Amino acid sequence: MDWRVLLTTFGVIFLAEMGDKTQLAAMTMAAEKKRPWEVFIAASLALTAVSAVGVIVGSALGHYLPLEWIKRVAGAAFIVIGVLILMGKF
Repeated sequence: MDWRVLLTTFGVIFLAEMGDKTQLAAMTMAAEKKRPWEVFIAASLALTAVSAVGVIVGSALGHYLPLEWIKRVAGAAFIVIGVLILMGKF
């Protein structure tokens, strides 16, 4: 196991999610439902599933496309989502 990859990935994902809408949604659900463990388990499973999709798709794309193209498409997608959020359509 490459601990450097593991720790770097953990750190990047942890910091990216801190204060993210996912964390805020989990906080809201835990406060509203008064069932923190159920919310924690459900949120953990959801993030695991989303991460699995990202890893599988990223791994597959990495075999067929240059990394630079993947980064550009991801960057463009973030810009589009940001504009849609600002316009109130997302």
